[in-house]
Amino acid sequence: MSPRTQPTVNLIFSAVLALAPAWLATAAQAADTAPAAAPAAAQPKANWYPKRVDAAFVKPWAVVPKRDGATLVDSRPTARKYDLGHIPTAVNIPDLQFDKLAPTLLPADKAQLLIFYCDGMECALSHNSAFKAEKLGYTNVHVYAEGYPDWLKNGNLGAVSVAYLKKLMDEKAPMTLVDSRPKERKYDKGHIPGAINLPDSQFDKLAASVLPADKAAPLYFYCDGLNCKLSGDSAERAVKLGYTQVKVVPEGYPAWEKAYGPGPGAATAASNAAPEMVAGKEAGTITVASFERILREAPGSVHLVDVRDAAEFASGSFKGAVNHPVSTLEKNIDKLPSDKPIIFFCGAGGRSGEAHDMAKLYRAELKTVFLDADIKWTQAGEYTIKTH
Repeated sequence: MSPRTQPTVNLIFSAVLALAPAWLATAAQAADTAPAAAPAAAQPKANWYPKRVDAAFVKPWAVVPKRDGATLVDSRPTARKYDLGHIPTAVNIPDLQFDKLAPTLLPADKAQLLIFYCDGMECALSHNSAFKAEKLGYTNVHVYAEGYPDWLKNGNLGAVSVAYLKKLMDEKAPMTLVDSRPKERKYDKGHIPGAINLPDSQFDKLAASVLPADKAAPLYFYCDGLNCKLSGDSAERAVKLGYTQVKVVPEGYPAWEKAYGPGPGAATAASNAAPEMVAGKEAGTITVASFERILREAPGSVHLVDVRDAAEFASGSFKGAVNHPVSTLEKNIDKLPSDKPIIFFCGAGGRSGEAHDMAKLYRAELKTVFLDADIKWTQAGEYTIKTH
């Protein structure tokens, strides 16, 4: 280097040294603010099915009411795994029973989307089943390799079977079983034994008074099967309230009734289904045969009103009847119930006919008939009845 150029080189070198701290600081700051590298994707294993999906892909298909167009398949053993917890709407075809169950549980449409899953990255059952489905001619087969553990990890609700509920009941395990259906139209007509009724429409109003104070208590919500979303909506609300062990029973009461028979309330509902009231010859009357059928098969479907005097009523009457003597009926007319038909009766048909006429005059909205017959009772409730 010539003596002439030495001062210029020294000047440039000095400038670089002066700027170096600022440049290094800027580089360090850039490194601190750069997004973290995404975790490496799971390395496929040799026995994995090639077409795989994640939880985000599965979620739109795991909804109630169940969507058409896809079938979720849980390839795990039934009693040890599926019954205890699975992705909502998934059918259970254990891989070891695939050849036996697939023809009835897989869709007839070979182009329909099939998503198989099992117990996570180390579980090969879903992959095995996917290959089998492909051999059967299904053309849109995928595997959710991360499976049920990942489904829960992503904050999604798990589902249990009615068989698992029955097992918990038999073991007397602590749990709160919640029927999310309307009370009078559904719950009262039949529900799973031990269930409390918390209609989804009244969840915000009633939850605090009927759900357990312990937020770690197990809660199981159900309604009317795979076309009913009430239980799922209520379960999501329970999670928002802080409950940590919340599951749904997607198949609900229909599956329970099919497996174990009608639940409490069903017999009462059946008894309250009124046989037809057959009109007698005289206007406003009911035939003796029709009356006795109602008395025998569905006494809860009507109100029986004995219009004789109190002393006569005390000596014997039909079981379940109430006493409103005709002599005081006019001033007590507002006390007559309106939720079911009323059958007035006495001992010969005269006073019962008068009661019917009075009800039609003062409360025309009531559905009333009267029994025109000779009736005798014993204090034990036995009776004889003869048509006029």
